[in-house]
Amino acid sequence: MKLAIHGVTGRMGQSVVRVISEQPEITLVGAVCAAGDAALGRDAGEVAGVGPLGVEISEDVSAALLGAQVVIDFSVASQVAPLAKLAARASVALVSGTTGLDAAAEHALSQAASQVPVLWAPNMSLGVQVLAELLELALRRLGPDFDVELVELHHRKKLDAPSGTAVRLAEAVKQVRPEAREVRGRDGLVGARQSDEIGVFGVRGGDVVGDHTAYLLGPSERIELTHRATDRALFARGAVRAAWFTVGRAPGRYTIRDVLGG
Repeated sequence: MKLAIHGVTGRMGQSVVRVISEQPEITLVGAVCAAGDAALGRDAGEVAGVGPLGVEISEDVSAALLGAQVVIDFSVASQVAPLAKLAARASVALVSGTTGLDAAAEHALSQAASQVPVLWAPNMSLGVQVLAELLELALRRLGPDFDVELVELHHRKKLDAPSGTAVRLAEAVKQVRPEAREVRGRDGLVGARQSDEIGVFGVRGGDVVGDHTAYLLGPSERIELTHRATDRALFARGAVRAAWFTVGRAPGRYTIRDVLGG
């Protein structure tokens, strides 16, 4: 597989470089970072601490996509729409884990998907996908007597809140309870909890990679479904697996559920 990385100098971008450096069947052909980044012009492998890979970090996205089959994106929300357009133009599949997307970015991904495979996920962990599926199953089995609250915990430098994964879990709840509405804060005399609420709350601090817990709170009992990430490499491995999945696929929107086979 011939791969490009967009956002290569970030935590996740460097983690992807480290993962693929251990897989000789993957060739890095392009590496992109933002203009003004101190790593511009340096070797992507050296920046990631794995030794030279012969790929110079550039701010030229079009050049980085030349010869690539897939581009993995871990950048910032404002760069997703331009990347999607360039990937579609270059016939390069797109795997993105960038969160905090607005309507324009979502539209750009859907537009690109008419020409190339596009897989976007707020969390590239295979375990988080299974967590979402377990949450749906539990809600169907338990019925309306159980309230749902979602709590996510991340490191102090995370930019968006709640996390994209927490939003993804809220969407899983809505698959079972379409009438549900998200509550992202409670303060003061807010009154009794309503049956259609989903509390979605973010906690920040330290160097936590990412914890997500779904609380199912019923009469006299509760269930807590938790996923804890202890190494950022798990997201990189998930993204690389997703990239392999897109190779040779027809244009369209795909998810981690598809990667897992349904």
